[in-house]
Amino acid sequence: MTSEICSRYPSISDLREKAKNRLPQFAFEYLDGGCNEDVSIIRNTAEIREVQLQPRYLRNFGESDTQTKVLGMEFDAPFGISPVGLQGLMWPNSPEILAKAAQKHNVPFILSSVTTMGIERASELTEGKAWFQLYNPVDDAVRNDIIDRAEAAGCPVLVLLCDVPTFGYRPRDIRNGLALPPKMSLKNILQILGKPAWAYNTLKYGQPTFETLKPYTPEGLNLKQLGQFMDRTFSGKLNAEKIKPIRDKWKGKLVLKGVASEQDTKDAIDLGFDGIIVSNHGGRQLDAAQSTINSLREMTKYGDQIEIMIDSGLRSGPDIARAMASGAKFTFMGRSFMYGAAALGNKGGDHTISMVKTQFKQVMDQLCCGRVEDLPNHLIK
Repeated sequence: MTSEICSRYPSISDLREKAKNRLPQFAFEYLDGGCNEDVSIIRNTAEIREVQLQPRYLRNFGESDTQTKVLGMEFDAPFGISPVGLQGLMWPNSPEILAKAAQKHNVPFILSSVTTMGIERASELTEGKAWFQLYNPVDDAVRNDIIDRAEAAGCPVLVLLCDVPTFGYRPRDIRNGLALPPKMSLKNILQILGKPAWAYNTLKYGQPTFETLKPYTPEGLNLKQLGQFMDRTFSGKLNAEKIKPIRDKWKGKLVLKGVASEQDTKDAIDLGFDGIIVSNHGGRQLDAAQSTINSLREMTKYGDQIEIMIDSGLRSGPDIARAMASGAKFTFMGRSFMYGAAALGNKGGDHTISMVKTQFKQVMDQLCCGRVEDLPNHLIK
């Protein structure tokens, strides 16, 4: 076990419990919850864990190598950090914590359009390696300016989000006043007073704002006006007409995130995407959605035409191995890393990445699987 791993929190579930104790209830529930009755969020992980792998003990095996190549880039492990909105609300300064850890461990970090760190800062912390996830603006001029900024920052990959044509129905956030427009109730204020570490760090780093979107947001808006502005300015709806000018403008790798059907995979290939991320937004958008692992199985036949990645539902090194054995080229996790940052603060990124890397390598060694690309040979059909 590496020195970055804290022995008190050797699993994501341990980090989740610690995070729950450190965050105000409204912040934890925003991080932890799905939509409606949480059917989709539960199904994602449960069905990934139905995948079984078979070891090959009696073979000439030395040691596994976890290095992985995706989209022409080499990483030290086959997982990265998913884009997560409003990270600074859940734990102050968490996007910086995670970006620094991703750079240190040579795994990709994806910055969300609606998180609390700007493109330029993400690029600085990752030496130009951060991927950027674009929440599609209605105004072409705003879209083009954001893309220009991502290019100037050196982002190698632009990720288009396609699975938010409407906001998910999230009962916890509605009760807590975190649906747009947000509000701060007496109940929430009392919760903050009960979590002094969170309150102190929020004062230290300031009230979280949409840093990347600041240049396009009029000054002096109250919370209600800000919510209305965001609704008018950014649309999650994508189609071929909206995608083509983005593909023409962006010279780097282009990835479509939120793919959940074989037809959308075919369309992504036709539209010139370099990769897709099979995802259902962490179970936060459609409670009747198919699990991501079952969606993935329908798409692996296209793996020679487009690079297929996955997020939503993965919580451990064995989960990553299951997904890779099922045909994914790469994996991403969002909540798991946010639990780590919330639980352990500045040490949370290092701890969580080191822990998951250790778990994943143990699975590979136990399977006697020398290379990540050989994991499908261990899948029990």
